[in-house]
Amino acid sequence: MSLSKMKFDNILSEINGFGKFQIKLVLIQMLSRLSMPCHFLLNNFMAAVPSHHCDISSLDDGGIFRNLTMDQKLAVSIPAERDGSLSSCQMFLQPHYEHLSGSNSTDNTVIAECQTGWVYDNSTFKSTVVTEWDLVCSRKGMSRATATVFFIGVMFGAPLFGFLSDRFGRRPLLLVSYLSSMVFGVISAFSTSYIMFAIMRFFTGMSLAGLSIISIVLNVEWFGIEHRTFSGIIIGLDWTLGNWLLVLIAYLVNEWRMLILAATSPLILSIIAWRWLPESARWLLANGKADAAHHYIMVCAKMNNRAKYMDNITPRALLESAEAETEQKKYTFVDLFRTTNIRKLSICLGIVWYGVAFTYYGICLNITGFGLNPYLTQCIFASIELPMKIGVYFFLEKIGRRPGEVWTLLLTGVCLFTNIFVPLEKWLIRTIVGVLGKAMSEASFTIMYLYTTELFPTVVRQNGLGYTSFLARLGVSISPLVMLLEDAWHLLPAVTYCVVAVGSGLVASLLPETLNARLPEFISDIEKPRAGGVIIVIAQFPAKVSFVFVVH
Repeated sequence: MSLSKMKFDNILSEINGFGKFQIKLVLIQMLSRLSMPCHFLLNNFMAAVPSHHCDISSLDDGGIFRNLTMDQKLAVSIPAERDGSLSSCQMFLQPHYEHLSGSNSTDNTVIAECQTGWVYDNSTFKSTVVTEWDLVCSRKGMSRATATVFFIGVMFGAPLFGFLSDRFGRRPLLLVSYLSSMVFGVISAFSTSYIMFAIMRFFTGMSLAGLSIISIVLNVEWFGIEHRTFSGIIIGLDWTLGNWLLVLIAYLVNEWRMLILAATSPLILSIIAWRWLPESARWLLANGKADAAHHYIMVCAKMNNRAKYMDNITPRALLESAEAETEQKKYTFVDLFRTTNIRKLSICLGIVWYGVAFTYYGICLNITGFGLNPYLTQCIFASIELPMKIGVYFFLEKIGRRPGEVWTLLLTGVCLFTNIFVPLEKWLIRTIVGVLGKAMSEASFTIMYLYTTELFPTVVRQNGLGYTSFLARLGVSISPLVMLLEDAWHLLPAVTYCVVAVGSGLVASLLPETLNARLPEFISDIEKPRAGGVIIVIAQFPAKVSFVFVVH
């Protein structure tokens, strides 16, 4: 291998881009990533809304009322809805004993909002944040907001950690993410008010954003070209494992404070194992830190039994092979929009990421909408991910990233559209279609993480992932609130999710293909052709605009 032509991907190929070193890296990071779905989907259980009705103890007049059974007390105290069920938010100001004889006369009936609070069914959930602070009826938006506040935190944390990790490295910022996530998670479990809880969830989300985006970049940057697809998919399997872990924890721990502590506990092991995590040698080289890069490359080569290939490669040779522009220049988010091609890339990726996350969490945070037990629904959703991700791996290896992203988003939209016309009582059909939609949506999310890391150059890769993650979490933050639109039209939430999925799928068709392409190191790699055996892949945009992508 000529040192003058040496690239990091060439070195990685020589020392085995898929050996014991890479497996160790994935396993260490899996410890922390198990906690991600536990927190990201925690709202399904922590903020579950159990069956409830007004507290009618104030109507006890000490006479007839006291001698009635509970069902009779509810019948004379709470008005019925159109479907015959008892109202969750209203009550009579006086007992209407005539209802015991079957009369439903509304003459002289005074109906009011609950006067002294609510009584909750605790057969499934011993306590949730909803029962803790009565986030029902006129305050039901606050229960949805618990997820929104968390994802707003993720939204702001993503660009922050993206910028810092591109500036100071992947490894130290991962430790910051681990420590802050655990601290804020524990504090949120001991919140004494809703405001305190919301603030702590915001900072928990902000901290977990670092773990989310840095870990996948660190993995992809240590895998060789031929195994990059595998690295992107295998790291997604820990989301599936974390999903199963969440179901188990939530089933065993049905008190919300203990549930948060249990969901945060995997981070303890992550902090212990952090000392064995390597820094990204690719990032070190791009930032002119040749000695540190050489150290980690040697560690990788020795662990993969390829140390002999490093005999002629010195830190000086590595430094000479790196592009001179990165030794002085510091990159920021502005560089994602400074030049033509990377600006087009950033805009398109931002739109697609928004749609992917908006749709995915719209499905995941509505597990009660299929008519099944929430634990069973969550378990089914988690179980479909494993075969789906295996299928995605083979699809990406044979066909490519762009068609995979386009078709998974379009099929997600088709499933959401189909469920609009399936009646609520046909819960089995709704669940099957919903699970298929969830599988397609999960596939689009899995592909997008890998796709994005392959499209952005190394010098702005973490900034790029931070930016796209910001827009994704903006979509996630809005997604739970969309369900409140059902008060205007019961089909409006489903229609909204469907339109966004299809629209983002069409935008994804404008992105270039990256199958078997080298990772671009610098912005110039995607702005203009480079000499020396470079293959140029051109993706056509409308209006005669083309996108140039360097494959080498």
